[in-house]
Amino acid sequence: MRREFETVCELVQSAKDLGGLQRATEALRDGLSIAHVVYHWVNSRGERFGAGTYSQAWVDRYLERDYLRMDPVIIGCLQRFDPVDWKELDWSSRAARAMRKEAVEFGVGNQGYSIPIRGPAGQFALFTTSDRCEDADWARFIGESQRDLILTAHEFNRKALEFEREVDAAMPLLSPRELAAMTHIARGMNRAQAAAEMDISEHTLRVYIEAARHKLGALNTTHAVARALSRGLIVV
Repeated sequence: MRREFETVCELVQSAKDLGGLQRATEALRDGLSIAHVVYHWVNSRGERFGAGTYSQAWVDRYLERDYLRMDPVIIGCLQRFDPVDWKELDWSSRAARAMRKEAVEFGVGNQGYSIPIRGPAGQFALFTTSDRCEDADWARFIGESQRDLILTAHEFNRKALEFEREVDAAMPLLSPRELAAMTHIARGMNRAQAAAEMDISEHTLRVYIEAARHKLGALNTTHAVARALSRGLIVV
């Protein structure tokens, strides 16, 4: 079993994008002969990402029923730092029991083990394995695999943080004056109005806009504004 974990960690380390992490979850699921392996995380900007082997039908059902709001796995792991067997979580509410019943029907499995991970600046991740088997068989599997599961979970998270740093490094840094100029243009001001708002000449405003356009790799001012908005650099 150790070899399966080593192979998957190598896949994670070589991953270039989310697709690489997806393939790693599939490889680990197959190597361990269990139902599912899932890694999902929220980055420091609050954006959600995921890689895993749950069926699309279950993902759609989960979103349709808004299970994220009351999922005992999510809620329980947000409140702890240590790995947890799903049997230890609070499934006492009617809604939680209904969700668990549906999860089993959709092939998630009656057993689960989740590892919460916290990163810098509010990053949170959850690495989960699940299967359909008897309690004794699951306890044996976790007992034999717990250390490797935790190490693998942190390997996934290390790669996710690497992706986030690459995105941040690629994000152009605009000066406060460049940001102000772009914000005024994005709000519909013409150049004369924007220059007056900033108490500068139109020529100076043009310098700021052109500098921002160059940093954003935009073709023109409109394109620059669109890029700045889509990347969250300015808010209107």
